[in-house]
Amino acid sequence: MAELETAAEHERILREIETTETNCIGPTLRSVYDGEEHSTFMEKLEARIRNHDREIEKMCNFHYQGFVDSITELLKVRGEAEKLKNQVTDTNGRLQIDGAELLSTMKELQKCRIQQRNIAATVDKLSLCLPVLEMYSKLQVQMKTKRHYPALKTLEQLEHTYLPQVSHYRFCQVMVDNIPKLREEIKEVSMSDLKDFLESIRKHSERIGEFTMKQAQQQRSMDNLLSVQCRGGLGKRYKRDLCPSPEVNGTSPMSEQDSGILDVEDEDEEEEALGTKDLVDFAPVYRCLHIYTVLGSREVFENYYRKQRRKQARLVLLPPSNMHETLDGYRKYFHQIVGFFVVEDHILHTTVGLVNRAYIDELWNLALSKTMAALRTHSSYCSDPNLVLDLKNLIVLFADTLQGYGFPVNQLFDMLLEVRDQYSETLLKKWALVFRNILDADNYSPIPVSDETVYRKILGQFPFQDPELEKQPFPRKFPFSEFVPKIYSQIKEFIYACLKFSEDLHLSSTEVDDMIRKSTNLLLTRTLSNCLQNVIKRKNVGLTELVQIIINTTHLEISCKFLEEFITNITNVLPDTVHTTKLYGLTTFKDARQAAEEEIYTNLNQKIDQFLQLADYDWMAVESNDRASDYLVDLVAFLNSTFAVFTHLPGKVAQTACMSACKHLSTSLTQLLLEVEVKQITMGALQQFNLDVKECESFAKSGPVPGFQGDTLQLAFIDLRQLLDLFIKWDWSAYLADYGQPNCKYLRVNPTTALTLLEKIHRVMKDPSRKNNVFAQFRRNEKDKQKLIETVAKQLRGLINSHHS
Repeated sequence: MAELETAAEHERILREIETTETNCIGPTLRSVYDGEEHSTFMEKLEARIRNHDREIEKMCNFHYQGFVDSITELLKVRGEAEKLKNQVTDTNGRLQIDGAELLSTMKELQKCRIQQRNIAATVDKLSLCLPVLEMYSKLQVQMKTKRHYPALKTLEQLEHTYLPQVSHYRFCQVMVDNIPKLREEIKEVSMSDLKDFLESIRKHSERIGEFTMKQAQQQRSMDNLLSVQCRGGLGKRYKRDLCPSPEVNGTSPMSEQDSGILDVEDEDEEEEALGTKDLVDFAPVYRCLHIYTVLGSREVFENYYRKQRRKQARLVLLPPSNMHETLDGYRKYFHQIVGFFVVEDHILHTTVGLVNRAYIDELWNLALSKTMAALRTHSSYCSDPNLVLDLKNLIVLFADTLQGYGFPVNQLFDMLLEVRDQYSETLLKKWALVFRNILDADNYSPIPVSDETVYRKILGQFPFQDPELEKQPFPRKFPFSEFVPKIYSQIKEFIYACLKFSEDLHLSSTEVDDMIRKSTNLLLTRTLSNCLQNVIKRKNVGLTELVQIIINTTHLEISCKFLEEFITNITNVLPDTVHTTKLYGLTTFKDARQAAEEEIYTNLNQKIDQFLQLADYDWMAVESNDRASDYLVDLVAFLNSTFAVFTHLPGKVAQTACMSACKHLSTSLTQLLLEVEVKQITMGALQQFNLDVKECESFAKSGPVPGFQGDTLQLAFIDLRQLLDLFIKWDWSAYLADYGQPNCKYLRVNPTTALTLLEKIHRVMKDPSRKNNVFAQFRRNEKDKQKLIETVAKQLRGLINSHHS
């Protein structure tokens, strides 16, 4: 079996050698050499070779004759081939000679065709490059002429349209590398222009605000004129744009020239001819906005713009330290604020998104709080009502101007109500000085008039009606002094001044009426009242002046109803309207009159005291002088002359003053009689004192002031009269017997007073060095005298003790 397998394997190898290509039989041969039957395989290989040789030999023998025939034919062909060769060589030689010239021409033609193709290619390439170069050249020109926004558009076209077509050229790469630098340069230059614009707009905000407020003032004047012509028709408020709106929905800015703020230092006539649009050029803002939008940095630009404007707003809202000194300080402050917000309002309406309403409202709220705080602080320093009034008008114009641009200004008008209170205070201070000057300059004498002209002039100043005075011939005298018509006129001037402040505050007639009445009440109850009180309380004021003040205040009190009518006429609000404030003038003048009356009483008493200080009684006199003391005669003469002046006073005032003077005189005389320093009083001194009291009673009985019934005025001396009668008549039995009875003859004699005076007389009687004729009857019986005095004194003390118990 092994031999069969070996033979089969060798047979397979031989077939592989026969069928396989020569370069692939290596593995086959290796398998033979690796095996152990190498010799057997070689024998079989040689046998196979011999077998193939025999087959080849057989095949050659079979085709030999045909081979010989082919060789013979080939030899014949060789001769013909030589001939053909020679012919071809000759032909080729002639062809080469003829084709050499053609070949030269063809080479020249080829060279021309190549050149033509190169030229065409060059033209094609240049046609692509030239627009790029032209655009780049245009870009350079635009950059040099500072037309940055068109340069940015050119740069965008160059980058996205032209350069991609020729991107494989080196110069294009240079351009591509320069594009970011050019963009950055455009950003920097446009930002620099914006900074210049912001700086310029900050400097010129005041002029812009001045022009805008002037326009608003002219428009308000025109509206008021139309309102008057239309009988109350409301004129239309309009708002002028700061400049015409550019086309902001496209990509082109308003202008390609960086003009910033135009020169506005012109003459007034030229300025009036200009429109607001000629004051400001916003091209830098629009241009920079478009540039940053195209460059994808719009948010950066918006943030920068808003940040810078916020800083400028804070600077604008800082008031100068001396703003309160003049109206120009306030005016410049308002001009700057108006200019700032007019610019922002225009930016809001001519751009999309650069500023928005929330941003504007934020700035306005900041401005409103800062402005109101500044106004409250600085206006508090104002002591001139004219300046406060001018400031109010300026604030109203400021508010109306900004309201025309849509800014809420209600808080400003609310603040004006606070300024109104301050204005009222400054008016009150001013009128206090006016009243003081009038009162100080007055002569406190009735106004004499010599003719009808002067008479009517005074009646035109003060509403006075007296038919009796109208019938009197000239010269006449008004009952009041000059300060009455002057003060009345000044009160009306004060009302006019209050009315001026209420103008343009958008207040109702009722509110205006209430404001005027409250301010007028303060003028009457505080300012005028204090001035009158100060005059009344002056040390050097005389009775004549006090009497005239009472007369004057009486007439001013009567005139209050005319002041009510005056206020009603200017406010058209009836006094009986609900919640209408009433004038308190009646109370003011009543209080002043009452103070004057009290001062009269006090002054009279002081004068009486001065006369009493001249009293020089000899309390140890043996007998009287049979006439009243000189000081008392002078006192009575003074009282008569004084009460003669009281004829124009209201009856009750004169009566009260007279009664007060008599009571004070009676009390003072009683105190004089009972002074502790006076230890002894003789009956002669008591008789002299009785003569003085009788002089006083005669004065009271003479009726120095009309209106007293019967002996009413004499009752002021009844206490003193009963006391003197008791001692002079020595009527102790009647006094002691009837004491406490309603019909007692000496009802007004107090036991204590009687005891004090009795003791003084008793001391004189006990003095051994004195010889008193009055008590001569008692010397004969010393014991009876002592017993009588002691009994009366004891009974008086009993009455005193029983009264206390």
